[in-house]
Amino acid sequence: MNDVLKKIGELGIVPVVVLDDAKDAAPLARALCEGGLPCAEVTFRTAAAAEAIKIMTEQFPDMLIGAGTVLTTQQVDAAVAAGAKFIVSPGLNPRTVAYCVEKGIPITPGCSTPSDIEQALEQGLDVVKFFPAEAAGGLKMIKAVAAPYVNVQFMPTGGINPSNVREYLAYDRILACGGSWMVPKDLVKNGEFDKIKELTREAVQIVKESRGK
Repeated sequence: MNDVLKKIGELGIVPVVVLDDAKDAAPLARALCEGGLPCAEVTFRTAAAAEAIKIMTEQFPDMLIGAGTVLTTQQVDAAVAAGAKFIVSPGLNPRTVAYCVEKGIPITPGCSTPSDIEQALEQGLDVVKFFPAEAAGGLKMIKAVAAPYVNVQFMPTGGINPSNVREYLAYDRILACGGSWMVPKDLVKNGEFDKIKELTREAVQIVKESRGK
């Protein structure tokens, strides 16, 4: 496993961030860092994503910033040029995965079936995103598909929240969980970054309790 994914595993939670305005990138990054979670997956669902990644990586160089919802090799290039250290995709596009592997860029593609996982293994990956986690069967499904693939770890995302994240984190095949509950769009839009910092601290505490730290 590469160093970036090891760091993600140490943190336990990856905040999944959707930013409509790049001006919110710096205060949001500060809130996450002060809350104890210096990491973010900035989704490429909005036009502000690349600029937001650039601002975060330049102003908070110790943060681990990645790009999510990456669907094409062009988006990989844009994300990496902006400073992204890892790539996350909702599904497994063999071309995009191969492109990242060739360039040495950590990528966790979305997988929800054994066939998806085998494609990831074929590309040399040992960590996959399990998406959409709750809709695809949740922890019960992960445990079922994990059994034959003993060297694969999972990063479930989709429907993860404070009420269920502890069960996921307690399973030793979970590298980390992706979630957006500590960075809700309404708080970002309203500039309530102190509240985001508070929610982030609570998320960090959940990780500690779940993993006995």
